Amino acid sequence: MKKFDFINKWPFHVFVIVFSIVADQLTKLWAVARFTNESGAPNHEYIDIVGSLVRFDLVFNKGAAFSSRPQDLAPFLPPWLFFLLISIVATVVLLWFYKSIDKRDWMSRLGVVMILGGAVGNFIDRMRLQMVVDFIDCDFPDFIMTRFPTFNVADSFVTVGVAVVILSPVILKKVHKQIKEEKEIEKQKLADSRTPEAKPESNESEATEPKD
Repeated sequence: MKKFDFINKWPFHVFVIVFSIVADQLTKLWAVARFTNESGAPNHEYIDIVGSLVRFDLVFNKGAAFSSRPQDLAPFLPPWLFFLLISIVATVVLLWFYKSIDKRDWMSRLGVVMILGGAVGNFIDRMRLQMVVDFIDCDFPDFIMTRFPTFNVADSFVTVGVAVVILSPVILKKVHKQIKEEKEIEKQKLADSRTPEAKPESNESEATEPKD
């Protein structure tokens, strides 16, 4: 791993975040310019990339996760404030999780960074357009669904990041085992330090000499 130590350094992680945001926003700008008419509405055109299996087809997503609407989840908040608060909470949680990961677990650290970059990319859309630009359309086996929900580059970073975090304990099995053992030793040491030492029992049965 020494050759690839840079992958676990914070400058590379910052680069991944910046790259994911720039790639996401540039591709979205291209998609909006290519697939909208003069009024800014989708022109319903699409470009086949791999036949009908993968194609570019513009969709504007004005909802939250799973197509839920902000006004249904928090009707007392304007949509922009709802997404702002959700994004702040998510960012704080991700940064806390990143800080809590052992540095030897480079896969989980990289995965969290990818998730953060993707989340920021979609957050920019929410603040700038009040909706998210999706344009990557993939076919899916018809017995499951007609087509997979349209997504974007930011979604791809989030999905791959989650997969990397999940696979980390499998691929870095020895590292995770070592980290777990060290944590158990530390817990035991802490428990031992809090347990008061047993005082030696006083010998109350000492024989006393009778007085004259």
